[in-house]
Amino acid sequence: MSGSLSVVRELLMNPFTRFLAGRMADHPLLDFIIHWDALEALVIRVYKGQGATAADETEYHVLHTWLREHYPTWREHLQVYWPKALIGGRPADSDPFLALLAAGQASDFVGNWAAMQTLPAARETLNQLLMEMGRP
Repeated sequence: MSGSLSVVRELLMNPFTRFLAGRMADHPLLDFIIHWDALEALVIRVYKGQGATAADETEYHVLHTWLREHYPTWREHLQVYWPKALIGGRPADSDPFLALLAAGQASDFVGNWAAMQTLPAARETLNQLLMEMGRP
C-alpha cells in the first residue's frame, strides 16, 4: 500500500476492519473499504449533526460516484454474507450497500434512522468477507 493510502487507512478505516485487513497490504478490496468507511462516517456525521453542509454534499457525491462504480466488482462476494447480517434486529432482506447508496444526496441521511440501522449490516458483511479471505 502506498504511503498516503496507508495514512488514510489508519485514519478512516474502522479499527476492527483494519485489524482484519492487516495481512492484505495491496488488495483492491481495501480501496472499496476505505471509501465505504468514509461514507459510513459521513452518514453518522450528517445524522448526528441533523444537517448536511455543502462540503458534506460534495463529499457524498464523490463517494457515491466512486462506490456505485466499484460496488459491482464486490457485490457477488458480499452478497454471500449480508443476508446473515441484522438490520434493526432482523435478518437483512435486501442489500445494505445498495440501500445506503440509494440516497440521492447527503441530506437524505438527516433523521434517517433506517440508514443508521443499516450501517452495521454493511460493516458486518465487510468484516465477514475479510475473515473468509484471511483464512489459510
